[in-house]
Amino acid sequence: MTKKYKLTRNSVTVDNRTLYQIRALKDFGSVKKGDLGGYIETEKNLSHDGTCWVSEDPCVFGHAHVYGNARVSGSAHVYENARVSGNARVSGNAQVYRNAQVYENAYVYGNAWVSGNAHVYEDAHVSEGAYVYGNAQISGNVQVSGNAHVYGNAWIYGNAQVSGHAHVYGHAQVSGDAHVSGDAHVYVPVDFDCDFDPYESFKKILDQKEILPVLLGIDPGLDKMISERLKHD
Repeated sequence: MTKKYKLTRNSVTVDNRTLYQIRALKDFGSVKKGDLGGYIETEKNLSHDGTCWVSEDPCVFGHAHVYGNARVSGSAHVYENARVSGNARVSGNAQVYRNAQVYENAYVYGNAWVSGNAHVYEDAHVSEGAYVYGNAQISGNVQVSGNAHVYGNAWIYGNAQVSGHAHVYGHAQVSGDAHVSGDAHVYVPVDFDCDFDPYESFKKILDQKEILPVLLGIDPGLDKMISERLKHD
């Protein structure tokens, strides 16, 4: 294997670990021979294959691994057992750690955090101050932004958007073109797939009256149905 970078003597200390700045040994992708990159703990953190690169000021350490054509830039940190691969990008002040995986064409940026056993993949974006953790899955063309939290076994897919201070957790599923925003909390095992009649999608939880108020604002037809149900109870 021909190495594409080397560790320099320039170093920083992060969490009592010594990380070394990397320097490119050849041209690849948009990187030119001699370019200085970010900081890694060992060569196990960044593959010599593909065009993957850690640029600017990021730190990759622990058992974390960046490979494929993935890019880590800005002041982002990737650590513990995290994996960033494919054409994925992690930038800004984003944090990817524990056993989290970011891959395919996914993009994590801003001040976003992805941790636990969470997976962010396909063309999904996690940005701003959003948190994705636990066993959460974010895929498709999903946008998770603002200060939204997605966790537990939640799965967000399709073209869905979760923003504001919304929390999606438990076994909840949000898909289609659904928007969850504001201070909404979604935590039931329900699929917000706009290909289905709202009544058919939600009738299985209509007997759980404590859930109904947090679903208001998702769909006008659903709002009417919930309001009528609450009036009768």
